[in-house]
Amino acid sequence: MLSEKLKRIISNYQDFPKEGILFKDITPILANPIIFSELIDMMSSSQIIQNADAIVSVDARGFIFGSAIALKTLKPMLLARKPGKLPGDIIESKYSMEYYENSLSIQTKSLEDFHNLAIVDDLLATGGTVQCVEKILKSLDKKISGISVVVELQELNARSRIDSKVESQIVY
Repeated sequence: MLSEKLKRIISNYQDFPKEGILFKDITPILANPIIFSELIDMMSSSQIIQNADAIVSVDARGFIFGSAIALKTLKPMLLARKPGKLPGDIIESKYSMEYYENSLSIQTKSLEDFHNLAIVDDLLATGGTVQCVEKILKSLDKKISGISVVVELQELNARSRIDSKVESQIVY
């Protein structure tokens, strides 16, 4: 089963990037093209992705999975980026994480042709980043088909703070 393969290769790093955080390192997935391909096939086949007009990938590791899913499904990929990374007219929102505050922005022009969007990220912890993207999309009257992530840290209860359907490949 894919989820068991993923759990076996994901590394844990205690106290990274700061004390008290157990970091789930997904980079071994990328070093294994067979498992990575299986993961992208699984994520791409979900109703969340299939029902979307386009995919919004979250900076930065969400870009890895979002771009592969976009290529596999032939759907456009839009970027939710950290401050100062996108030119032109942008819409921005702030969020808080376990260990820092930041903001994300999306180019408004990139959203013009799409109404139903899927959000893709690598990991769902507190839900701050995906809440931020939800807020941006909803402010422009966009529909969100759901959120697709590789890993979900269930004990942090992010689903209770997120309005959209969430699909995780691995739940810890």
